[in-house]
Formats: sequence, structure tokens, C-alpha cells
Amino acid sequence: MDALYEKKIGNKIRSIREKRKITQEELSAKLQVRGSALAKIEVGQRHIYPDEIRHFKEILNVEYDDLFNV
Repeated sequence: MDALYEKKIGNKIRSIREKRKITQEELSAKLQVRGSALAKIEVGQRHIYPDEIRHFKEILNVEYDDLFNV
């Protein structure tokens, strides 16, 4: 993925997380069990792996389109 697109997806994840009233710490704790670095993903400093995208979808209870329509 290109860096700009990854940054947009990270921003989208942050937006969804905030709408769901989930703190970064709460989401990070849920993802940590699955091995993710949320803060870096949200600001586009780290690549997002396919399995992490699936975890975001499940934890945030959204469709893939919600994550990718940036």
C-alpha cells in the first residue's frame, strides 16, 4: 500500500474508534492480544497487515467498506 492511503485508513480507524467511544488504550489492549501497534497505524507510520484489518473490522464492528472508503 502507499503511505498516503495507509494514513487515510489510519485516520478512518481513529474516526470509527472515536465514534464508538473506544479509547486508543482500549482498542490497543484488544489488538495487543493479536499483536498490533495502534498508535503508529492511526498516524500512518506503520503498515497495516491483512489480518489486522480483519481484527479492526471485528473489534470495531464495521464492514470492510467502512475502513476502506477514505
